Amino acid sequence: MAQRAGKHLHGGRITYAILIVFSLGSLFPLVWTAIAASRDNSRLAETPPPFWFGGNLFDNLSTAWTDANMGKALLNTTIVSSSIALSTVLFATLAGFAFAKLRFRAKNFLLVIVIGTMMVPPQLSVVPLFMAIAELEWTNQLQAVILPMMVSAFGVFFMRQYLVNALPTELIEAARMDGAHSLRIVWHIVFPVARPAMAVLGMLTFVMAWNEFFWPIIALTQENPTVQVALTGLGQGYIPDQSVIMAGALLGTLPLLIAFALFGKQIVGGIMQGAVKG
Repeated sequence: MAQRAGKHLHGGRITYAILIVFSLGSLFPLVWTAIAASRDNSRLAETPPPFWFGGNLFDNLSTAWTDANMGKALLNTTIVSSSIALSTVLFATLAGFAFAKLRFRAKNFLLVIVIGTMMVPPQLSVVPLFMAIAELEWTNQLQAVILPMMVSAFGVFFMRQYLVNALPTELIEAARMDGAHSLRIVWHIVFPVARPAMAVLGMLTFVMAWNEFFWPIIALTQENPTVQVALTGLGQGYIPDQSVIMAGALLGTLPLLIAFALFGKQIVGGIMQGAVKG
């Protein structure tokens, strides 16, 4: 049994074939976007559509960059997504720790309310939220997009479920017996234990905030856009230029791919570390 436990598991040919098929299927939308961005609009309208790259990629990227004010849109989206991801990870971890390990009145009732907010359609809050930002004179400013999304009920529930099992209650009690106050416990015990879940939540929140369209299109304009708002200004006209639209979509996707290429190993490592500890 000990020798078997030390051996690595190897997948068979069927396993690799299935993985290759799913990988190709996942890559196809991105590859097709790049192919469409490298063609002109007339070629995309033909049947069958092109299945290989053309020679207009850089021209279409340049047009999309200029027409959509993509430089400012990428900067704004990076600021918005990073701020939302950091605040969500911080506040969700603190709230998740409180719901998982602290004792206070109406804890279960408050947790039910937090989970219940996940069932409320976001469209119901648009009118009062817009009235609030208009009263604060935040229209077309980034804080109008950041502040309403600084924490999420999903993040609180996610961190609570992780910390219930990953953080031993005895460890917290031992720290209190040694005279550690709550802030020190959070900094030296809760955050290190929750690091794998925080990495996953941060990644999911960053991608969600980057792709958010519904609220930014209401709160912002083309003068101060995020990427998704900027893309709505591309290809306008009687006949939309699909190649330029695809070029803009490619520009808006590349930063996510670069971020995952740089930090994907750490994120996957955090996921695996959390799985092993669990």
